[in-house]
Amino acid sequence: MSATTPGLVNAHHHLYSALARGMPAPPSTPTTFREILEQIWWRLDLALDLDIIRWSAMLGALEALESGCTAIVDHHESPNAIEGSLDVIAAACAAVGVRVVCAYGVTDRHGPDGARRGLDENERFVRAGGRGMVGIHAAFTCSDDTLAAAAGLAHDLGVGVHVHVAEGVDDIDGPRRLAGLTTDDWLLVHCVHLRDDAALRGTIVHNPRSNMNNAVGYADPARFANRVALGSDGIGSAMLDEFELAYARLRERDVTATPTTAWSWVEQSWNLVPEARGDRVTWSYDGVADPWRLAFTPGVRAIDVDIDGAPALRNGLATRVDGHEVRAKAAEQATRLFARL
Repeated sequence: MSATTPGLVNAHHHLYSALARGMPAPPSTPTTFREILEQIWWRLDLALDLDIIRWSAMLGALEALESGCTAIVDHHESPNAIEGSLDVIAAACAAVGVRVVCAYGVTDRHGPDGARRGLDENERFVRAGGRGMVGIHAAFTCSDDTLAAAAGLAHDLGVGVHVHVAEGVDDIDGPRRLAGLTTDDWLLVHCVHLRDDAALRGTIVHNPRSNMNNAVGYADPARFANRVALGSDGIGSAMLDEFELAYARLRERDVTATPTTAWSWVEQSWNLVPEARGDRVTWSYDGVADPWRLAFTPGVRAIDVDIDGAPALRNGLATRVDGHEVRAKAAEQATRLFARL
């Protein structure tokens, strides 16, 4: 027996991290979240070029499709390959058939010129017709002027802002600095250390697996009045797995909690990319639409996926790209990436 649902949405991804698996160990073992950023992710993003970005996005989109995820809200950073990076990501996802909402994460880590180039890439991509938002890495790596410039640019472009908020203790002052800038179309990612009454506007994106992996704490998203969506923060796009983990963490905190709350975060993600509601995913399990059954059923997989009414996956295999070729090319680029590290 099988059942169908709309295409799933990953409300926060870092497609550039798809090639990070098996990367060389950092110079020393990180013991804090800030050290994880400095010794792993900020070294990785410096090593990216447009070819690596392309095949990382292609692999990430393929894995999303194979997991029944037909739309990705991506947050990108590549300080040495900024210009054109969002076009490369959008084209890679289009080749696979998966929708993507792009954003470049503006930061002052590389000086005012780096921040300006990031803003310019967001503006260029959206004004050229790309589907995007204005990205901010996080308040703690940005000046107040850069935060204001990003918010102003988003307003001028008629799009929201995609930003990490209070993920770790280094950004605990971030919500105060963002106060007065946020609007309802912002994506506020993580919010682990966000006060209940912080009064930031926008959708909160919960990333339970990543938060556990980085040991930043439990966001307890059920406490917020804001809408809550579900993301992966770069650890693939298996959103059913993310849902199961989101429920387990919720239940750990509150024994009266039910899977329907965690499933509502999956449903909220559809509001970010409404077209995904019209996509169709046929699953290996006939109870996929029942959160109570789904939360306790391992190994559910996508069999067929139709996007915009056309086949994108049949019998677990992509129809628009050769999955074996994508993985082989991605492995070649991973070798190049690792050599740079």
